[in-house]
Amino acid sequence: MTRPKYDYLIVGAGLYGAMFAHTATLQGKKCLVIEKNNHIGGYCYTENVHGIEVHKFGAHIFRTNSKKVWNFVNSICEFVPFINSPLADCQGKIYNLPFNMNTFNQVFGTTTPAAAKEAIERDKVVFDNPRNLEEHCLSIVGRRIYEMFIKGYTEKQWGKKCTELPASIMKRIPIRYTFDNNYFNEKYQGIPKCGYTEFIARLLLGSNFALGTDFFDDSERLSSLARNIVYTGPIDKFYNYRFGKLDYRSVRFKETYLPDVDNLQGNAVINYTDSHVPYTRMIEHKHFLKTQCNGTVLSYEFPCDYNENGSPCYPIPTEGNLMKYAKYKALADKEPNVVFGGRLAEYKYYSMNDIIEQFV
Repeated sequence: MTRPKYDYLIVGAGLYGAMFAHTATLQGKKCLVIEKNNHIGGYCYTENVHGIEVHKFGAHIFRTNSKKVWNFVNSICEFVPFINSPLADCQGKIYNLPFNMNTFNQVFGTTTPAAAKEAIERDKVVFDNPRNLEEHCLSIVGRRIYEMFIKGYTEKQWGKKCTELPASIMKRIPIRYTFDNNYFNEKYQGIPKCGYTEFIARLLLGSNFALGTDFFDDSERLSSLARNIVYTGPIDKFYNYRFGKLDYRSVRFKETYLPDVDNLQGNAVINYTDSHVPYTRMIEHKHFLKTQCNGTVLSYEFPCDYNENGSPCYPIPTEGNLMKYAKYKALADKEPNVVFGGRLAEYKYYSMNDIIEQFV
């Protein structure tokens, strides 16, 4: 019997696969990374378009409270500090996010934290045991904030009424009684100066990798090349949908280059909260790294149902899906030589720091 050439076959060249390969290589292990797409990086993939580093799968801002993690990512590539301060377009007017004193001043006309709290308390619709996302939000932020900023946006994002969505989708609604537009709370926030694709490429140094290679086209032969498998794809597909397909929400991106416009919206990210606007966000990429060049690149995000030809972006954590995933996980836990990791294999939404902190 031929001895396996590699210690690990890593299925997927996204952030989890790249971090696993990087860690294993430093330990003297031999890794083969395969990727069905024609690029590395997974959802972190960026591409230089007319001199602008474009986030091809939506805005990616790395953040962490760990100095150790921040030092690690900067050892791979310098991270440029970036504070994410998105805006919301509601009925043609611009509001600050996350919900903070600027927002409350714009919505209620309040100027002090005490007045803002009082306005929200008056607007709340209290439910002792919220049964769905709508009741949960009404109990936390009140009707006005909910109807202006949450309802339309969320229903576009998930393709379901808020009354049909579990409260768990929005467990924590950030409310700040300060004039602070920083969307995240983490101490360290930034974007790799080299771009995420180059960041991933540097993590893969020392590993062999093959693009345009689908594990399921030749799983038996590919599996024979290594002692162990690290699988980062959809867990239901790994088991040939034995218990049925898990549901995902996807996003379609429309990218536009405007050669004669240097600054269209004045901000990296603007959310569009009205239900009649078909997209949820518009991103102007040059603001991420403060790129100085002529022209600008915009991306519009259109949430959509997932099919096999698209990207499974967001697990939909309904009770039925979670029960189905539990059955798949029970099988995965019995696999002696397979590691399941990442958003698709674990049917769990991960931020980038969640992945890196598992290895550093």
